[in-house]
Amino acid sequence: MIDIHTHLLPGVDDGSRTAEQSVRVLARFMDAGVTCVVCTPHLAASEADRVPLERYRRIHNELCELAPPMLTVQRGWEIMLDRPGIDLRSPDLRLGASNAILVEFPHGVLPSGTELELARLRQSGVLPVVAHPERYGGATLELIRLWRAAGALIQTDTAYLLGEGRRSQLARGMLAEGLIDILASDNHGDQRPLSAAHDWLLEIGAPDASELLTTINPRSLLSDQQLVPVPPVRMETGMFARLRELLGRRRGTPLHNTSIE
Repeated sequence: MIDIHTHLLPGVDDGSRTAEQSVRVLARFMDAGVTCVVCTPHLAASEADRVPLERYRRIHNELCELAPPMLTVQRGWEIMLDRPGIDLRSPDLRLGASNAILVEFPHGVLPSGTELELARLRQSGVLPVVAHPERYGGATLELIRLWRAAGALIQTDTAYLLGEGRRSQLARGMLAEGLIDILASDNHGDQRPLSAAHDWLLEIGAPDASELLTTINPRSLLSDQQLVPVPPVRMETGMFARLRELLGRRRGTPLHNTSIE
């Protein structure tokens, strides 16, 4: 598995505070079958030209030296599109060595024209990947279709796919409509695992979707290859609750962290 969205670069945002905390998470990830993690600290688009790159590179290099030997740690950003029209073409802003950038919108009410901003980014030569659409007030399946039509890819957080409430219902609605390209943990130095969604998809009889969302498509993204469309994944009424409880008992920990911001 490959996790393209984490906040494990220590001490730089609201994620992991120390290298030791990050290494513990990386060790758990490796034990669960994750082979590559991208650290994506928060960055406002309006400040993209003032980021202290050398400091971030140094912290990343130090984390790479401490990480488990069988796990690759790459660097990127989660870029808040706080102002439209900003030039985000710098290679320093991308996920690893790819042409993709991970972007997010303000978490309150979505601004108007989001699909136009994504289309502008795509036309500028970068590939925008929209992080956790399920979190945005006013997000709908129809709007997410517009984002995809504008050339963006969609990344959903595993905790919301397996959780409860409006955001989780939207996440599973996206899954049922084949609107998710990639799953990621959005781990902030805590217990959020990518593997929980991988296992859950296997349990509901969707092994192809599990492999595409957690391994094949993330790998293709980081190597600038064409992603494979993920088929719709639907389930019978009541199946979600039963399987969520089953997986929670197996792991001994809740599958949804209600403190997620």
